[in-house]
Amino acid sequence: MQSFEPAYIKAFEEGLLAEKIEQAYDILNACIICPRRCGVDRLSNETGICKTGKNALVSSYNPHFGEEAPLVGSHGSGTIFFTHCNLMCLFCQNYDISHEGHGQEVSPEQIAAMMLALQNQGCHNINFVTPSHVVPQILSAVDIAVQNGLTVPLVYNSGGYDRVETLKLLEGVFDIYMPDFKFWDPDFAESVCDAKDYPAVARKALIEMHRQVGDLVVMKSGTAERGLLIRHLVLPNGLAGTRDVMRFIATKISSDSYVNIMSQYRPCGRAAEVKGLSMYPLRNDYQEAVQAAKEEGISRLDQPRRIFLFR
Repeated sequence: MQSFEPAYIKAFEEGLLAEKIEQAYDILNACIICPRRCGVDRLSNETGICKTGKNALVSSYNPHFGEEAPLVGSHGSGTIFFTHCNLMCLFCQNYDISHEGHGQEVSPEQIAAMMLALQNQGCHNINFVTPSHVVPQILSAVDIAVQNGLTVPLVYNSGGYDRVETLKLLEGVFDIYMPDFKFWDPDFAESVCDAKDYPAVARKALIEMHRQVGDLVVMKSGTAERGLLIRHLVLPNGLAGTRDVMRFIATKISSDSYVNIMSQYRPCGRAAEVKGLSMYPLRNDYQEAVQAAKEEGISRLDQPRRIFLFR
């Protein structure tokens, strides 16, 4: 059986990766890389909502063992946490990174060095966390890393607020997409992240991601090599609209979608400003979310391994 080869290797060899890098950086001249469409000249270090200019910022990078089982394997997922965010949820559990900007500016060469260091530590993949606003910088780093021996799959770990046009630049580069589908109701999305279009954008983004990579494929070793993995965080009082989200996934994407229904919500950041978010979910909230997913036809559910934070 032929061994797995990440898609970006072929893209590099055929010159497609270089073309994608050029196209991506052209977008930064009047940035519309994400749905915010701020229009600022990031190449001149003007900044919009993501507070990021020409270079990305990174808060940390390390082997991570708290991700889903198909990513973690035995040696961890090689996570690179980007500073700032294009979605800016008020309740973010990484508020110091996404809102307060804790991190250091890095060049594509430095990102590539991080990727290779994580691979050398045995990580099964390189997991870009909050990448939506730094796609050009990531592509440039991949180009450098592949020339220096990068061979593990890449994971695009986003909040789901991604433009389809930008995702198309990633086709043939990323083998694994891991988006959130956070909430279904546009008014709720407006109240928590000033993005009333979030549900509509996320639906289009997930469909495009699945078109590119299909359902999650897991090797005999238990680690993922390609496909879509969807996350959904249970919020108190059903505020996430779980049943509607699961019905969409089952009917418009695939009933074989691999879904992680997450239980670890806790009030963080400015959660108290939104009615209903200042409390922890009840145990029934999580159980009802899982039941709704099963009733809507989702059968590939990630098995929870984290400590529940129910109150």
